[in-house]
Amino acid sequence: MFDSLSERLSGVFSKIRGRGRITESNIDEVMRDIRTALLEADVHIDVVKKFVADCQAKALGAEVIKSLSPDQVMVKIVFDELVQMMGPVDSRIPFVSDPPTIILMAGLQGSGKTTTCGKLAKYCMDRGKKPLLVAADLKRPAAIDQLEVLAQQLGIPSYAERDHQNAVKVCRNGVLEAKKKLLDLVILDTAGRLAIDEELMGEVANVAGAVSPHQIYLVLDAMTGQDAVNTAKRFNDRLELDGVILTKFDSDTRGGAALSVKSVTGKLIKFIGVGEKLDRLEEFHPDRIASRILGMGDIVSLVEHAQKQVDVDEAKKLEAKMAKGTLNLEDFIGQMEKLTAGRSLKDMLKMIPGVGGMMKDTEMEVDEGEIPRMKAIVQSMTKKERARPDLIDGSRRRRIAKGSGVEAEDVSGLVKQFLQARDMMKRMASMSMMDRMRFGSQFAQMSMAGGKMPQFKGSTRPKYAPSKKDRRKDRKRKSR
Repeated sequence: MFDSLSERLSGVFSKIRGRGRITESNIDEVMRDIRTALLEADVHIDVVKKFVADCQAKALGAEVIKSLSPDQVMVKIVFDELVQMMGPVDSRIPFVSDPPTIILMAGLQGSGKTTTCGKLAKYCMDRGKKPLLVAADLKRPAAIDQLEVLAQQLGIPSYAERDHQNAVKVCRNGVLEAKKKLLDLVILDTAGRLAIDEELMGEVANVAGAVSPHQIYLVLDAMTGQDAVNTAKRFNDRLELDGVILTKFDSDTRGGAALSVKSVTGKLIKFIGVGEKLDRLEEFHPDRIASRILGMGDIVSLVEHAQKQVDVDEAKKLEAKMAKGTLNLEDFIGQMEKLTAGRSLKDMLKMIPGVGGMMKDTEMEVDEGEIPRMKAIVQSMTKKERARPDLIDGSRRRRIAKGSGVEAEDVSGLVKQFLQARDMMKRMASMSMMDRMRFGSQFAQMSMAGGKMPQFKGSTRPKYAPSKKDRRKDRKRKSR
């Protein structure tokens, strides 16, 4: 999401890069381009007008500090306004002191509402809650079956009544069932339609009136653009929503719904669905989204994702191996698999500051099959070879390549990459956190640009090793 908008905005800011100061004329030019970019991203017209007016007012009064250029000032202004437009952050679920807490999930058919019920249950389970899923979508074929399967996957109870079409009765009985089983959370999966109609709104309103839910969340498909915003407004007029959950946030869509929904409805986006698996529900952070839109990466989300995938005890063992330089190929591939679990390699690279823009500039395509190929190569090695890849000679290389279905050069490439990465990790183990972040970001950018491994000594700034060709030139220059 936001790839097209991000690309357009990067072009807008590049127009004023290198200019000595911000003037009224170049502000007008930038704002016209930003307005066009937002409209093309399917942002609501009223939201665009207010956003551009606010940015323009701030830009006219902005001074260019000596350490900043005009384009950096404009990026800062647009970033602040994007955060204001989508924020503030509010991913809290207020659980009641006298359980169960009741959450009603509403939305149109096809928005991913039932799956999101399962994701929200998983999110709450990770925070120590015991949820019950109630199947109150009695109109869509197989909706009850789908919810029961999700509950089985999570290992939690579900409640359904298949012998009638009274959603109010099902929800009321579901709450009683939760109290009987001493569960502290009830998630009601209500019916959806292909479009808003009076029957749909009447049924959801009746359920809300009967069980008095503590929270009402609207599930919206991010791919529907301004239609999602109109849907949110209609539901909010009838139900008084407590928040919005956007699904399919990882899709190739323009992002108009995410940028418009809060401004139009006044309701905050609480969560976003970023994948099909049940653990792919994330809290919505406007500042991180604004950073992605402006091509500044999202290192915080990347770190949080890594923390979820790696066990604490296992991480300590790996850190000790990194410090000693004894990390083996099995450890290396295992961690690569874990870190990319549930996310594409391309999406993860975009979270590294500076890398997203580089990927666009170089038109680099990321091969998502690279990690499975690496795993196949490692599995074709003996235990001794995995522990000591420097033992792999020509005959071993050919045997491994034949066993994994790749070329001998691919085996050599993997071993070389691993030895470089192990060396880098050993050096990073002794660095401060800030040095690690700087070093890691520069390493990623150099790797993508086809550069050399960065060198790091002590606590000084990383420098890059010159190529053999550059060293020869230096020697010739000195000899003269």
